[in-house]
Amino acid sequence: MPGEEIFYLPVTELAKRIESKTLSPVELTETCLDRSQKLGPRFNAFARLTPEIALAQAKAAEKEIRRGHYRGPLHGIPYAAKDLLSVKGIPTTWGAKPYANQVFDYDATVIEHLNSVGAVMIGKASMIELAGGMGYRFASASLQGEAKNPWDTTCWTCGSSSGSGAIVAAGLAAFAIGTETWGSIICPSAFCGVSGLRPTYGRVSRYGAMALAPSMDKIGPMARSAEDCARIFAAIAGHDPKDRGTLPIDRAAFTYSPSMELHLRPLKIGWLTNAWKSLEPGVAKPVAAALKAIKKQFSSVKDATLPVGPWEDAGNIIVAVEGAASFRSLIRSGRVSELTDPLGQIAGYVSEEYSAADYLQALKVREIIQKKIDALFETFDVLATAAQPVAATPLTLNLETDLAFPDPLGGIGNICGLPAMSVPCGLTEKNLPVGLQFVARAGDDFAVIQAARTFQQHTEWHKRHPKIH
Repeated sequence: MPGEEIFYLPVTELAKRIESKTLSPVELTETCLDRSQKLGPRFNAFARLTPEIALAQAKAAEKEIRRGHYRGPLHGIPYAAKDLLSVKGIPTTWGAKPYANQVFDYDATVIEHLNSVGAVMIGKASMIELAGGMGYRFASASLQGEAKNPWDTTCWTCGSSSGSGAIVAAGLAAFAIGTETWGSIICPSAFCGVSGLRPTYGRVSRYGAMALAPSMDKIGPMARSAEDCARIFAAIAGHDPKDRGTLPIDRAAFTYSPSMELHLRPLKIGWLTNAWKSLEPGVAKPVAAALKAIKKQFSSVKDATLPVGPWEDAGNIIVAVEGAASFRSLIRSGRVSELTDPLGQIAGYVSEEYSAADYLQALKVREIIQKKIDALFETFDVLATAAQPVAATPLTLNLETDLAFPDPLGGIGNICGLPAMSVPCGLTEKNLPVGLQFVARAGDDFAVIQAARTFQQHTEWHKRHPKIH
């Protein structure tokens, strides 16, 4: 059986061993399932494990590889899918009690793509109920309970891809699929010390995924490294006639080869000076060290500022209005009262009070910031800053009152559909991970991958992992 170190190997290394037949997909899958059965409950990481699916897929992968039919770097690699992606015949709960027994008779397009490259699904990752679509005050806002951070189980993993973060950080699977409407890939990646990619809006199909705010929802990978994220993104990106929000074929597809990437172009980096009001001291130190490292690796690094405006307000209105429409029957039927979180039980009714005029005004503001951000990217290829101004927060924290800070970059990045990546860049004095975030122009996912991968080639933070006994 593979040893302990196997759980923290990047996809790229596991793939080499599987392709060379020195690592068996079946053994790797059995080992991950065994570890997930033992440790998953400790972190409330999974909505459910899917051992039957996993072993059938692993056996099929092993047979194909033995016959010389190797499908590529995800063939035989175990992963977890956030529990808002439909998997045929398996409950897809959306993390919420009213949907606890919901079963679909088809696979989400992302699951189909992963099946077609031979990846092995070991389970569905736990999540914040309705991906936070009705609002929430506490980390416990989930059918599965609060997701606990493998670095410190008294701390949270951040929402709403909370289980996906825990699974990757604890080495329960080689990667996980998360989703982001506002912060739900970037924040868990930062809190859990993993690499996470939020792709350009429309590059990954959302067919078969729970809709929250259809003009902002995005699906992306969380893994050990920027290179892993690039390989997973290449497998799941692409136009899908079943999701009218996907980009055209030529703009949606993504191909990746590390050789073409590292020296592709000299990136101009803008270091954002106004993304956060302040950084907590434990975060400020690693972020300052990361800036020094960036200056060594990139010849052009200059200070940059985000345009000032009501971007977050506009983003909040868009999410509220589209969320109220997505969950209209839940709100109107009164079943929203079955949600775990007290805010989630009432916020939908508040969201329904926004008028069409409010929504249209927010869309006008979105157009203004899209133009302003395009202008900023005339000067810079990539913007960089801390992924979050704080490290992982206590599980008991009231998020509404104690974790409410301005996040203009989260607002701008999501209403403009910009690609972003969070990568580990250090640890606080309490040994909690700190994330560094790269953001690029819509469509230029390659730039964030190139920036993050260059950073990881000169640092070791992505190779650190929590000590789990």
